[in-house]
Amino acid sequence: MLTSILVVFDLDGTLIDSRADLAAATNATLHTYGQPPLPEDQVTSFVGEGARVLVSRAMAAAGLGDHLVDEALVRFLDLYNTKLLNKTRLYDGVAELITWAQTVGVTMGVITNKPQAPTDRLLHALELAPFFHWVIGGDTELPRKPDPTSLLWMMEEAGFEPQRTLFVGDSPIDADTARGAGTHFCLAAYGFGQQHGPTALGDGEFRANTVADIRTAIDAVRGAGGGA
Repeated sequence: MLTSILVVFDLDGTLIDSRADLAAATNATLHTYGQPPLPEDQVTSFVGEGARVLVSRAMAAAGLGDHLVDEALVRFLDLYNTKLLNKTRLYDGVAELITWAQTVGVTMGVITNKPQAPTDRLLHALELAPFFHWVIGGDTELPRKPDPTSLLWMMEEAGFEPQRTLFVGDSPIDADTARGAGTHFCLAAYGFGQQHGPTALGDGEFRANTVADIRTAIDAVRGAGGGA
């Protein structure tokens, strides 16, 4: 028997491929300091722990001091706002997955370390916003991932216990978030979060090599009837 569950998604590297626009905004920021661009793959490796960490890592890679990070963050956010939707797209199959999940009664949310404003703008522009009951960005009053507080809060609001919750993300940060909350976890292995290092999986955890594989994880948790 299939049961109702809560599925919470990471954003960058899980639902959307945002690498090019993040790299463009980062390099445009460095350009304002007279610095040459960094390779896209290098910038991508800085993503996952919020905009400030991304900017701080990029500034360090360019040989610029920590004292400039606050100023550079403001510049980055302004520049990213102009590039947010230039090349960012949904991963293939995301629209179909989310539509299917809604039709089978899955409750959905998003937890990301990306700031709230660009998160909301992206979800609306990519026509995903109506599907999510809750969206928590990285600059809200709740602590950023891998702290599990935001996931625990969402579970309480939705009325789902850990055994009936699946967190989907592409990085070790997401795995640690799910484990900290005691939920199931699905690794979006097609995303770019694995640049932070490989993620070993355990009981109650799943690997999605494609977006379509996430459906298998959702059905497994639904079919468990609340069992771990």
